[in-house]
Amino acid sequence: MPRVIGIGGFFFRARDPERLTAWYAEHLDVLRPPASYEAPVWTQAAGPTVFAPFGDDGPNEHLGPSGWGLNLRVDDLDGMVARLLDAGLDVTIDSQVYPNGRFASLHDPEGNPIQLWEVAEHPVR
Repeated sequence: MPRVIGIGGFFFRARDPERLTAWYAEHLDVLRPPASYEAPVWTQAAGPTVFAPFGDDGPNEHLGPSGWGLNLRVDDLDGMVARLLDAGLDVTIDSQVYPNGRFASLHDPEGNPIQLWEVAEHPVR
């Protein structure tokens, strides 16, 4: 049976798209959108993905004023946080370790929330 196998893109509005694209490339390794069909495109590692709509009945720490939030899987949370802190970014590690892994939070230059997720070695399913 045909089925969806992953997310092929994430599109959103930005006040300064060029600056934000460069920031994501520099700090989070998300390649710029390709300028041609021959150019390289960012390819994710296979892994868990959570797709979760939230109601509009109150604030949610995962969502920004735009109504969306981005969660990116990382292979070394401590190393990634150190790299971001060295770059002068404000990032906070969640002190709680969850059954599905560890998390840290930051915001991009336009205030959009980003959560970094180091997946547990044997995540709860």
